[in-house]
Amino acid sequence: SWLATKIQLHNQKAHFTSSFFLLVPSLCFSLLQRAKEQQQASSSSRAIPPEMSSSDGELVEEVITNDGDSGASDLKQRLRDRTKTVVQTKEILSKQATQTKAKIAKQAVKIAKQAEEHERFINKVTHFLGVFGFGGFCYLLGARPQDIPYVYCLFYVIFVPLRWIYYRYKKWHYYLLDFCYYANTIFLVNLLLYPKNEKFFMVCFSFAEGPLAWALIVWRCSLVFNSVDKLVSVLIHLLPGVVFFTIRWWNPATFEAMHPEGTAARVSWPYVVQDKTFLLNWLFWVPLAAYTLWQTLYFLIVNVLRRQRLLRDPEVMTSYRELSKKAQKANNVWWRLSGVLGDQNRMLMYILLQGLFTVATMALTVPIFLSYRLHVVFQILKVSAAVWNGGSFLLEVMPRQVILKENKKKLETKPVSAGEHDEVGSGHLAEATMKMSNSAEALQPQQE
Repeated sequence: SWLATKIQLHNQKAHFTSSFFLLVPSLCFSLLQRAKEQQQASSSSRAIPPEMSSSDGELVEEVITNDGDSGASDLKQRLRDRTKTVVQTKEILSKQATQTKAKIAKQAVKIAKQAEEHERFINKVTHFLGVFGFGGFCYLLGARPQDIPYVYCLFYVIFVPLRWIYYRYKKWHYYLLDFCYYANTIFLVNLLLYPKNEKFFMVCFSFAEGPLAWALIVWRCSLVFNSVDKLVSVLIHLLPGVVFFTIRWWNPATFEAMHPEGTAARVSWPYVVQDKTFLLNWLFWVPLAAYTLWQTLYFLIVNVLRRQRLLRDPEVMTSYRELSKKAQKANNVWWRLSGVLGDQNRMLMYILLQGLFTVATMALTVPIFLSYRLHVVFQILKVSAAVWNGGSFLLEVMPRQVILKENKKKLETKPVSAGEHDEVGSGHLAEATMKMSNSAEALQPQQE
């Protein structure tokens, strides 16, 4: 009986053990299944925040789906915080960029306004000094004409070196090889070193009242007091004629001192030469030979020695480049005449046309030298042409330049919303600039 009781207890224990091992896995599986269903229900009821990126949302869903513990919610919260921080940082940077652009634009407008005010102030000062200087010169011309040559020499030694510095910066320094500067240098030598040399005076007279004086009219130099460059260009061509006019007619002591009294060479005033051959030689042939010398030197320097330098840099300007560019754009008679021998020979035609111009203007100096009234009329004509051209510049060219500047400013400051708008705005700006520049250049007086 004892053995039977022990066997029965052993069987009950084995049955309980087997039942326990069968029940525990089933219970665990049920608990895990229930937790998974609850987690899926809670995740489906909550949407992914809109500020999250698609990759962040997929990561959260994957974590929620594959892992049902509490660490998933912590990770999701960290991702939310990170996304929120990124969005806030982007907003802050965008605001800072907008504020910086606004400050830069405001500062640029302020600088541009200050530059315009400075330019206007300089123009006012230049106009003031130009008007008073011209008035003082006119007074001195009537009160002390014998001092006019010294005023001219002072003008030359001050403004020509300054012009060289300015033109060197602008790549216009080859302009200083033109005939007008060559002639003005000869004038300076005559007035300072050989003031009583009669023949030298006649050569200078032919230069001053020949090519230089007519260039003032033909190339439409403008007397604009608020432009130093234009004012100097006018005086370079106008002052020598005035100087030699005063010496020729208003300062008898100059010519009387050339020959002592009682000599056959002494003549009465006003100066009249009985020998027409002498007059023609020193007013025409000798000046023409001096001009030919200059033309030869100019051709050798510009078209031979400095040819490669000019070909490498098209921004370097010479008289031929400037005149041909304006003539081609205007398609005027000078452009058509220079192309008679073909485009490859335009330089040769330019030299020939300039030579004909010089011959014609030098021939006209002979009657001007002999007639006081004709010389006075010619002085009035030169001044009138310069003043008229200056008025045309102020009333026609300058307003167009102001309009061009204002239109360019409006197009540059016009707000745009897309890159294509920028391209459209740039196209309109380029088109408007080209049209206004062509109009301004068409009316702007040319200078030698």
